[in-house]
Amino acid sequence: MGFIMDGNGRWAAKRGLPRSLGHRAGGDALKKVVEACRKIGIPYVTFYAFSTENWKRPADEVDALMKLFKEYLDEAERFAGQKARIRFLGDKSPFPDELRSRMVELEKESAQYTSMTIMLAMNYGGRDDIVYAAKRLAKLSADGDIRPEDIDEKTFSGMLYTGSAPEADLIVRSSGEQRLSNFLLWQSAYAEFYFTDTLWPDFDEKELKKALESYASRSRRFGGV
Repeated sequence: MGFIMDGNGRWAAKRGLPRSLGHRAGGDALKKVVEACRKIGIPYVTFYAFSTENWKRPADEVDALMKLFKEYLDEAERFAGQKARIRFLGDKSPFPDELRSRMVELEKESAQYTSMTIMLAMNYGGRDDIVYAAKRLAKLSADGDIRPEDIDEKTFSGMLYTGSAPEADLIVRSSGEQRLSNFLLWQSAYAEFYFTDTLWPDFDEKELKKALESYASRSRRFGGV
């Protein structure tokens, strides 16, 4: 299950607050949604926290997000303490050293947990994900470790940032926008989509259940009859 957490800035603007406080409120909503997913028993959840395009935002907003990410990691440590696996999707290299080191450490420390996997897409883009997988396969082929004719969808999928995690079955986007915005392009090929006008800071367990009820009412045929 994936979440495109949209509407933090609009939530803040409606209240006459700086965008940074909207992002902070969005971080609080993320914690609540993770807890709700755990309670319901959803084993894999992915949150679109920061896209490859978000670096284009004003410098003060990016700086505020970097500070907020440190708090995300504190919260991620708490979930790891509850035996949830933490993974970060995307290229970690542009992040500050301290942030990047903690991300790598958290992934290692929680790697053995299987009750729930929480994936935070940070500096992530769906197209970049596909290019990343293609480069990995190209290197394996150049090194003689794989033949081009042996590459199939399963092999390619395993090279993505999500690795062996199941593909998304439901993508939820808040704030009324109805697009993927470069999120999990390969992994959402057969996903159902749920769009809500609710701004992300106001998204809670009640809104999550609405999305799940909508999903449960649909017939998933995967191209069949």
